[in-house]
Amino acid sequence: MSDKPQKIKLPEQERLFQMTAFERPFWENGIAVAGMDEVGRGPLAGPVVAACVMLPPNCLIEGVNDSKKLSKKKLEQLYSEITEKAIAYSCGWVSEKVIDEINILQATKRAFKLAFENLGAACGTVFVDAVRDLEIDAQQYPIVHGDALCYSIAAASIVAKVERDRFMVKMAEKYPGYGFEKNVGYGTKQHTDALRELGPCEIHRRSFIKNFCLENPED
Repeated sequence: MSDKPQKIKLPEQERLFQMTAFERPFWENGIAVAGMDEVGRGPLAGPVVAACVMLPPNCLIEGVNDSKKLSKKKLEQLYSEITEKAIAYSCGWVSEKVIDEINILQATKRAFKLAFENLGAACGTVFVDAVRDLEIDAQQYPIVHGDALCYSIAAASIVAKVERDRFMVKMAEKYPGYGFEKNVGYGTKQHTDALRELGPCEIHRRSFIKNFCLENPED
């Protein structure tokens, strides 16, 4: 018999209540807040995408969680519900070419800035997944592992992931052979084998693929 303590699964409403611990003090004082998260820092191809999501106070959508913990079917379902119920939501996209020019951290910060500026609703308080010192006109609360701990950030992680995944599936049709419809640009064996065989396509990040291409990606 294992001495390791068993993780107890909370009832869904209790889990969601715990995830809104960051938001509730603001909601209770009539202050609108938004969550921000990004997807796509690690892939070898495609953009980095950040989402900014402002949900109504106490709008608890069952299943909202860190996007990495959710199935594709669940992500699509939650995306529809989040975007339907949100006061406002938006995404910021930064291409692979800009990532190569300014590095992934700066590109990520730019994506966050664009997402916030595109929101189309007044928001003076944002919870951000880990990243600090964004150039936005709002009070920022960076939370490490925020997509697993903060409800608004989790909602943003879902929106960003679904938006980016859909884009990469379209790119799979335009650039066949790399498996973008499955790996969405991440460096799976299939993807890196294809890189060695086919060389890079238009949306590969040249600064990320130097170890996987025989040719000089700068050429």
